Amino acid sequence: MDTLLRIPRSRRRFLVELAAAGAASAGFAASLRAEAQVAAARIPDELNFTSAKRIAALIAGKRLSAVEAVQAYLKRIDAVNPKLNAVVYPIPERALQEARQADALLARGQSLGPLHGVPCTIKDSLATAGVRTTGGTLGHRRYVPKQDATAVARVRAAGAIVMGKTNTPELTLSGMTTNLIYGKTHNPYKYGYQPGGSTGGGASIIAAGGSAFDIGTDFGGSIRGPAHFCGITGLKPASGRVPRTGHIVDYGGYFDPFQVVGPLARWTEDLELIAAVIAGPDYIDAAIVPAPWLSPAQVDLKAMRIAYFVNNGSARAPTAETEAAVRSVAAQFADLGVEVVEDCPTALIRESNDIRQALSTADGRAWVKRLLKKYGTTQVSPVINLLPAPQAKTPEFTRLAEAMDANRSKFLQWFSSYDLIVCPVDRAPAQPWPAEPKAKAPEPGNYGYTPVFNNTGWPGAVVRAGTSPDGLPIGVQFIAKPMREDVALAAAAFIEATLGGYRKPTL
Repeated sequence: MDTLLRIPRSRRRFLVELAAAGAASAGFAASLRAEAQVAAARIPDELNFTSAKRIAALIAGKRLSAVEAVQAYLKRIDAVNPKLNAVVYPIPERALQEARQADALLARGQSLGPLHGVPCTIKDSLATAGVRTTGGTLGHRRYVPKQDATAVARVRAAGAIVMGKTNTPELTLSGMTTNLIYGKTHNPYKYGYQPGGSTGGGASIIAAGGSAFDIGTDFGGSIRGPAHFCGITGLKPASGRVPRTGHIVDYGGYFDPFQVVGPLARWTEDLELIAAVIAGPDYIDAAIVPAPWLSPAQVDLKAMRIAYFVNNGSARAPTAETEAAVRSVAAQFADLGVEVVEDCPTALIRESNDIRQALSTADGRAWVKRLLKKYGTTQVSPVINLLPAPQAKTPEFTRLAEAMDANRSKFLQWFSSYDLIVCPVDRAPAQPWPAEPKAKAPEPGNYGYTPVFNNTGWPGAVVRAGTSPDGLPIGVQFIAKPMREDVALAAAAFIEATLGGYRKPTL
């Protein structure tokens, strides 16, 4: 939607309302294309802050070469990464070689796909053929895979050019993006502050203009949290949508449905573009289903019923600015004529979080220890939770598993009255790095806003909707029903267009 941001506010509002009402969709698309052509006429100084979709269009129209695009992004990485420590393993020579090949193909009238020539980065937990992939764990520090992870292979096959790997906490199992190999990643809006985790490196470099998009993962908020903290967009697809094949934590036993792979970018239009590329069975990951991908352009926002809440019952209330951002989003939908209801299933959220916490420690964290052993890691990052926890006996474990299934069913019954949930991503914006980052025991009565939707398996998108008093971004989360990423993305795009979305940081 970066095109909309170049249009006068009155015209922008008119186009947004046309799209949101689902009316004259062909005319709306034509209007956007016309405006895009005008904007594209000036090869931008803002190339590093526009959308992947627009970069692809510039390259396809031969207004920009893939080499020029990659060079611009590599230059930006060189400028900002020494401060951010977001791209931990750059591969500039390979990226430029692939860019030259992409340009040569285009000169012959051939295109690899919708991402032809677009520069990107990949989370260091996803295998990238011929490129060191550590997963942030010391035992894997010299590992060079021979094959791409499925999602990586798919974006590369669609023409994307990988410039390097982005930082992640060890095994992706923390909200703090630091590890014993590469150290801390910083937030581009305020040095010394965290970018969130576990896709913190990807979110940081995207926000700083050093990558058009990144492929990340979300086990309890690891796409949505960094998108919120770094002021960009992110999509957690529905469980069963995108293969996890090639991820350092791939198929997780009982926790298998919680782990998803998805895109992060500056602009919401890129989330649909990339998610459609990486979705669908690879016939390796047994949990992935051949569900049809639905277009956000076909969503009639005015026909929706939205539930929103600003507090999920946690003992720690959201900041005033976080609450204001959520209420502002709710007001935008109400102004559009959407039915908006303040409603929070507090008891179900509490139950879901409590069950997940009990399950995650039921085997004394043996599942984490098995992963560390699998990768040959003996020295473990202090942010990995290996704190002592009571182990559950088999009957208690099966009771917890049954309770989680029952909770999912009750949650779905509550959601049947609505089409979309709007809520915070986190109670607060980014926080400073502690002097000694380490895992903390869960605080009784405090519940996150993201893990519950991994538990349910529902898709969710994040877009910036506010700013803290000290200039840090505040994102809002849009949760849709199973396999309805189109609804979450349509809502996020509408709010992006009305409230402005991504804002360039000062670095």
